[in-house]
Amino acid sequence: MNLHIHKIIVLSLFLAISSSGIAKSTTTLDSLSLDINPFYKFTSEDCDFCGCGSSGGGMGYGTVGNENFIGVRYIYQQYQSRDGIFNNSPWVEENFNTLQLWGKIPVTKKLSLTAILPYHFHNRNFADKTSQNIEGIGDLSILGFYSLITPVPDGLFENQQSKYKHSLEVGGGFKLPTGAYNRSNNEGSVNPSFQVGTGSFDYILAANYSVGYKNWGLGFMTNYTIKTENKEDYHFGNQFIYGLNLSKVYNTLKIDKIIPFIGLAGEVYSENKSYGLTVPDTEGSVLFSRIGTELTLKKLSAGINVMLPVSQNLNSGKVEAKYRLGVHLNYTL
Repeated sequence: MNLHIHKIIVLSLFLAISSSGIAKSTTTLDSLSLDINPFYKFTSEDCDFCGCGSSGGGMGYGTVGNENFIGVRYIYQQYQSRDGIFNNSPWVEENFNTLQLWGKIPVTKKLSLTAILPYHFHNRNFADKTSQNIEGIGDLSILGFYSLITPVPDGLFENQQSKYKHSLEVGGGFKLPTGAYNRSNNEGSVNPSFQVGTGSFDYILAANYSVGYKNWGLGFMTNYTIKTENKEDYHFGNQFIYGLNLSKVYNTLKIDKIIPFIGLAGEVYSENKSYGLTVPDTEGSVLFSRIGTELTLKKLSAGINVMLPVSQNLNSGKVEAKYRLGVHLNYTL
């Protein structure tokens, strides 16, 4: 994976879309970019911050357009961690790959169900030229969201048109330990997150707020995951994730809807525990910048986004996030 190529591709898409001469704005309900993203995550999260969790995390639980959908998403995360406990220990290159089946399914007009099932295939390369690979089904996340504030569609007449719309939804759910956790994967690295699952039953609380003005949208999301101890007496720390996205909706002659966006996504992780004792250097925080775009053509939508760290302090500096890449393809319900 080449970081510079990814950045050039996404930046070029964003600039080309923003300056497109055939684009025209819309003031219908679609122009409110209801963003339950950022992300999401990405995923991203405690153990999740390096890929073993299944929820979207910094990458988000849904799309920028906020449609009901079923689809697939690929997330790539690159990190490096110390091969040992000392500050001068050699670095280990870690690559986390996740392929997700995900969807947002309406239950009633105000209630929807979100589910994410990941398949992880991770690898890391040590300083002595050896490597390690793990793969398998990750932890299944299921959340329900209830709309407390729902935008009112515009009418046909001018006095029925509204420039501002906003939306608020709250939700909660759980993460099932469908992915395997193996203590031996923690050996040889300060990063305890080289896993395909946490091995624990966890609880998730979430909220999303969006406000739209004409064809502009501003979305804020937050979620908090409460972790429990797994069967191997390891307890990953709770995680707090938040994000802010600014987006704009365009309609073109060939593509129904184009939504470029930029934003920020932050993640905060509490300390892990092993056999009831605190594991040193396992807490931390990271702030990402985020840029991408989503395209919609009839029932199909596709999106791409890149997240780059702005500031970070993970595991007392012994783990460093490099970047994340997310790509998805969905079918709108």
